[in-house]
Amino acid sequence: MSPLRQKFIDHMILKNLSESTISVYTGSLVSLAAYYHRSPDQISLDEIKHFLLFLINQKGYSDSSCTVAISAFKLFYNDFLGHNEVRLHIPARKTPKRLPEVLSTKEVESIFESIENDKHRTLLMTKYASGLRVSEVTQLRIKDIDSQRMMIRVNQGKGKKDRYTVLSERLLTELKRYYVKYRPQQWFFFGNEITKPMSTSAAQQVYYKAKKAAGITKGGGIHCLRHCFATHMLEAGIDLRTLQIIMGHASLSSTAMYLHITMKHIAKAKSPFDLLDIPQKNIFA
Repeated sequence: MSPLRQKFIDHMILKNLSESTISVYTGSLVSLAAYYHRSPDQISLDEIKHFLLFLINQKGYSDSSCTVAISAFKLFYNDFLGHNEVRLHIPARKTPKRLPEVLSTKEVESIFESIENDKHRTLLMTKYASGLRVSEVTQLRIKDIDSQRMMIRVNQGKGKKDRYTVLSERLLTELKRYYVKYRPQQWFFFGNEITKPMSTSAAQQVYYKAKKAAGITKGGGIHCLRHCFATHMLEAGIDLRTLQIIMGHASLSSTAMYLHITMKHIAKAKSPFDLLDIPQKNIFA
């Protein structure tokens, strides 16, 4: 590792950025340097813009991926190297708002039924039953299960915030059965070594394999199970504020998104067409 990269990583650590953000930002700078075969502090503004166009036009980067790269470059050049805003005045790209695809309860059941591996099935069950992010479920520790209060403690979730989520009675039974069979030491869902947690990429592959076996093509990756949890909770009658706390959303607007996709709320909405007094024509006349 070059001294410049290490100093930039140290800079991000001092700014209290998360490990995932540090990894992604570092990767963006490494890609930029590799593209020009030069250290990033020797690359001009026009070259940075050309690289961004390359990511968009040639690599097919999404708006959100480009925004991450731009944020990394701004932090490196403006904040770390001390260049002013004129040096790198690149506006972030607008990210289109898309509603997530959500599976029905029957489709979720079919995913669980398609898995033969008990560890993998319990992992996905825990993800759905508690609404955890993938990093939160892979980092789940045995001591985080509070069976007395029927809650799961999320230790240092997104934004480095602790919170609690629900512990289903049925999930508790599954976790006990899993514990007896696998005897985890610290991490509930360990990887190749029992002393280390499963990686998020491995958990993602578990979901993709199960979804394919179940014949389901919609819904994207493993994060879909978190969307399903939130949507199905709203359909079961939970209030929006409580769901916000459980999900760990900083803004209520993030939680309110699920109102747009719940069958319960959409079914209540009546089209104004139903209010019109129009004589029905006989289509067989």
